[in-house]
Amino acid sequence: MKEKPSLIIYEELEFIVGEETFVESVAENNNAVLFEDDCETGYFYAIDINNNLTILDALHIYDVANIIDKQKTSEIKILWTLDLSKTFLSINNYYHAVFDFEANAGYCRNGFPESKSVWTLITERKLTETLIDQLAKS
Repeated sequence: MKEKPSLIIYEELEFIVGEETFVESVAENNNAVLFEDDCETGYFYAIDINNNLTILDALHIYDVANIIDKQKTSEIKILWTLDLSKTFLSINNYYHAVFDFEANAGYCRNGFPESKSVWTLITERKLTETLIDQLAKS
């Protein structure tokens, strides 16, 4: 039997894609993330709360214009691993992005944008089911 990942839901919110939405989550170790829908795009950010809320990395989640059922209510969840080193963005029970604070890495389904951040130590940013399983278990 496949081992289930151990993730804890820290934030949960119903929202409408294309309406201004902000969901932040700060773990007890001060790792922090923010999801933002600015009415045009959805982005997920890794944030340094100890340095004037500096954005460490940004991951593209969606373009509002490309979402078919945007008028329907969606559910966003921000989940953390038990050791608080990784955070997962779920929309309608589908993982869209992961930040790994130990490895200074961010992944999303389309791998966009290419990282120009000194924080990010990886080049391949495309999120896959295999990678989700690996990150959730480690």
